[in-house]
Amino acid sequence: MDIQKVIALIETNNVEFVRIELCDMYGISRSKIVPARHFPKTITAGTAFSLGAFAWDPVCSLIKGTGLLEEVGYCDMTIHPDLETFRVIPWLENTARVLVDSSFKGSPVAQDPRHIARAQLEKLESMGFSLFSAHEYEFYVRQKNGDMISDFGGESLTITSTEHSSMVYKLIRELTRVGIDVETFHSEDGAGQLEITFRPSYGLKAADNAHTFKTSVKEICQSLGFTASFMSKPFEGVVGSSCHFCHSLWDLEGRESLLYDESSKWKISENGRHWIAGLLEHAPAIALLCAPTINCVRRFQPETFAPVNATWGIDNRTAAIRLKVGGSSGTYIENRMGASGSNPYLLLAANVAAGIDGIEKKMALREPMSNSAYNSNNVPNNTKSLPSKLTDAIQSFVADDLMFETFGADFIKTFVALKQHELKRELDAKSKGKEKTWERDFFFKIL
Repeated sequence: MDIQKVIALIETNNVEFVRIELCDMYGISRSKIVPARHFPKTITAGTAFSLGAFAWDPVCSLIKGTGLLEEVGYCDMTIHPDLETFRVIPWLENTARVLVDSSFKGSPVAQDPRHIARAQLEKLESMGFSLFSAHEYEFYVRQKNGDMISDFGGESLTITSTEHSSMVYKLIRELTRVGIDVETFHSEDGAGQLEITFRPSYGLKAADNAHTFKTSVKEICQSLGFTASFMSKPFEGVVGSSCHFCHSLWDLEGRESLLYDESSKWKISENGRHWIAGLLEHAPAIALLCAPTINCVRRFQPETFAPVNATWGIDNRTAAIRLKVGGSSGTYIENRMGASGSNPYLLLAANVAAGIDGIEKKMALREPMSNSAYNSNNVPNNTKSLPSKLTDAIQSFVADDLMFETFGADFIKTFVALKQHELKRELDAKSKGKEKTWERDFFFKIL
């Protein structure tokens, strides 16, 4: 979208304010608001934004050792609007938003999740593939008084949809107006837990859509007096919220599926088999990006529809990787490791990096799981387990050479410092007798 089209949208929609928005490490929207009359200057020159935004936890703690805060004097970077992401926000008064790319001293910021995702997609495209993907989110909604919007749970309960139809319909309508093509809504197993799915997109737009979706759901619910949360495991003993990453491989024009193969075993192409093998090979390492918080990894428990090991199956919800076969246009891979508290750009980048490695090394794919992957007697020998503790997830991530090659030393330094800070918070909470409540206090409202 060129500058003139954006200016025309501003004038046509009487836009007075433009929100300049980035996605931080936790997948949280951070922004500045610019009066529309100054936005043309922002387009050409960018605007200053704290470099530390990529080193903040949800409450903006000043964390030592990230490489982005005290080491550089708490300085600024420059953020540049990506005009393709310009959207008018219908639930706010005369407001639009635009996503940004970041730079520091003339180069992209190595810790910027959007930059990292773009780099992996460009590598994939250089190999002749495009990625068609969508993030499938679950989330909880509670009322102002802290109670959940329902006192009972149940998947696809019609009475839940009916009870909250005004909220549901507003979400669907408003999401559609900001470019999120909603396909379905239904209730989930937890009390007050919902799921909305939307159409996949090619390339970086998929992650942009996921970021837009999460931010929009929170804002729309807030406007109605509710709090929507993408915290992955807010309640002990209750099902957590996931973000399954559904994706398929296509040619560069998006005309031919490079995943489906009618004549081959399991109906997937040779490169598709290598791709899944790559995901399984690196599953313990990418778990830190699929389930990146101390709370997220608690989802990896047996009999919860969250995976516990690096397995795959055809339409098997107990495995980490679920293949859905639906012909040339409907065959896709569902990575079930993703937690709702994940960063959509880093989740995408991790999957692409692991899949590319599988293709480049022609990794062999073992037989699929045809029964429960929770039963150890069914699982093949030498199957890797997924980490159920943040310490184990960090260790698996830093020990994987591909992760270092993909994400780089600067990113890893910052990201691991953030994770270690969470571990310190946990120790502090235990010492104060708040072990059971600190995570929800820390994550629920903001994440």
